[in-house]
Amino acid sequence: MDDELLIMLRSGAGNQFRILDSLSSGTRLEVLQEEGASGYSQVRTQDGQQGWVLTRYLSSQPIARDRLSAAQKRLEQSEAQLKEAQQSLDALRAERNELASSEESLESRAGKLSSELERIKEVSSNALSLDRRNRELQESNQQLRKEVEVLTAENERLEAKKESDFMLLGAMLVGAGILIAVVLPWLKPTRKTDNWA
Repeated sequence: MDDELLIMLRSGAGNQFRILDSLSSGTRLEVLQEEGASGYSQVRTQDGQQGWVLTRYLSSQPIARDRLSAAQKRLEQSEAQLKEAQQSLDALRAERNELASSEESLESRAGKLSSELERIKEVSSNALSLDRRNRELQESNQQLRKEVEVLTAENERLEAKKESDFMLLGAMLVGAGILIAVVLPWLKPTRKTDNWA
């Protein structure tokens, strides 16, 4: 069934006046004046054409078809935002997993991040809340990166100290060897040689 409604745009306030045009439902009109007695209103179309239409066919709200179309567009936009947010969420989870695997000491923080991500999934229907949580996760990830850098620097410092300690121990062993080599001959008893007269 076609729900398209046509109303006549007339040259005067009554059906005895000449028809100027037929307007389909949903056409935007500017109401210039209303005549209560005749039940007609003078209107102007968007292209500037003026005429009279029955007042009962005018509505201050868009028709259901247009409202449905607008609602559909808003729904599509929301779905697109949700999809984008889900992709961002997946990317954040992957980054969090990479950080967690690179440093065992960050496992407890990674667990907190995982619970934060689960909470984001629960509120993902609210785009503003999701955006706020994404910013918090980015800040958390930045903090985790800083901690990884600190731990890496500390690890490098410990490795350098260990290598320095090994070199010092080696030098001490070489010194001890030299000392033994020098002192040991002095500790040997000297043999008395028998001389015959």
